[in-house]
Amino acid sequence: MGGLFIFAVFWQLATRSSAMTQGPSPSAARRTAGATVSPGTDRLVMQHAQQMIEDGRQIFHYDTFGSEAFWGDALQLHKAIAGAKNGGIGNGVSPKTALSVGLKVDADALPDTLKQQIKDGKVDLDDPSTTLALLKLKAVVGVTGFFDANGGLRSMGIQCSFCHSTVDDSFAPGIGKRLDAWANRDLNVGAIVSLAPNLKPYTDLLGTDVAMVKKTFGSWGPGRFDAELDKDGKAFRPDGKQAGTLIPPAFGLAGVNLHTWTGFGSVPYWNAYVGTGEMHGSGTFFDERLANKAQYPIAAKSGSYNARGTPDRISSKLAALHFYQLAIPAPTPPAGSYVKAAADRGKAVFDGKGKCATCHVPPLFTEPGNNLHTPAEVGVDAFQADRSPTHMYRTAPLAGLWSHQKGGFYHDGRFATLQDVVAIC
Repeated sequence: MGGLFIFAVFWQLATRSSAMTQGPSPSAARRTAGATVSPGTDRLVMQHAQQMIEDGRQIFHYDTFGSEAFWGDALQLHKAIAGAKNGGIGNGVSPKTALSVGLKVDADALPDTLKQQIKDGKVDLDDPSTTLALLKLKAVVGVTGFFDANGGLRSMGIQCSFCHSTVDDSFAPGIGKRLDAWANRDLNVGAIVSLAPNLKPYTDLLGTDVAMVKKTFGSWGPGRFDAELDKDGKAFRPDGKQAGTLIPPAFGLAGVNLHTWTGFGSVPYWNAYVGTGEMHGSGTFFDERLANKAQYPIAAKSGSYNARGTPDRISSKLAALHFYQLAIPAPTPPAGSYVKAAADRGKAVFDGKGKCATCHVPPLFTEPGNNLHTPAEVGVDAFQADRSPTHMYRTAPLAGLWSHQKGGFYHDGRFATLQDVVAIC
């Protein structure tokens, strides 16, 4: 399985996945077959689709699901961002500091006058007050600030785009146009959360102290997060290494059965799982598998396997969010970024001798159907697989792989480079 993955990586880095779609488009097939659809019905479907995409995009970009009750009201993270000079505590978080831990700025949310001032060096990027101004503009990707009548930051929440969007750096490093569903492999979630003045919600949940919580969060590093820690309490691997996994991209998932590295469930499953459990929004999530006390002692004790937030700010948004995410195609490599002749040779290996396409079936680049494999088949240890109810690893879709190489390869980035991956085959 490892060898097959190598060839898949080489080929996908070199070529455009969109060019490999086989067969006529559904619309072409319908015209060929002479099928008829009521113009009214057709128009209704298109209007519904467009509305779902627009609603889903808005949710993905800006909906906190009520998570400010946790990140702001409970953890008081907004106070650390504001700093003592702005009604918070400590030194505060300047734009330079925010960018250094992987937060991104949406250039389209910045007024032209502000952009020019930044270019002219007239904006103090070392001042936390500037960060607050960016939050007021809703320019910090994935983060919403809530301000009081006097303009003071009183709370904060996060969105899906916090982890699953980045920018194209077209204005400056970390500042540019949004790239929705791209994995933010620069984002240091652990370092950001560790700034919170009150980590008691975590120490109470995990039954440990602040030092251990910070040690655990600090072990992940940029581009990783542990979405099972609050379920099984496994802060580190048995060998002492960090237990987080790479933030996955959320594009190119139309037609793909299971989501994430170990195939817990589908895209809407994970939206509910993350929305309630990791973002700490107010919603409904149920999975009896996570009530297993032996495998998930934290979830069984906390009841997070059966979350019933009131009011439910997530369930009604899952359909539109799902619709939007499935509409996001995998990005294609920039023109001139690969050698076509090499790509053609790679494709021949991928489809033939390498047998990569046996599992990474074009154009999905994962198996249609139940796309799970045992750790032995994949050729890696079972630690992360055994944190999943499946005890398996998913065949990762490879479309757009060129865009998320940072942080390494495989679920936890254990192989820093493709050369490292080759060496284990």
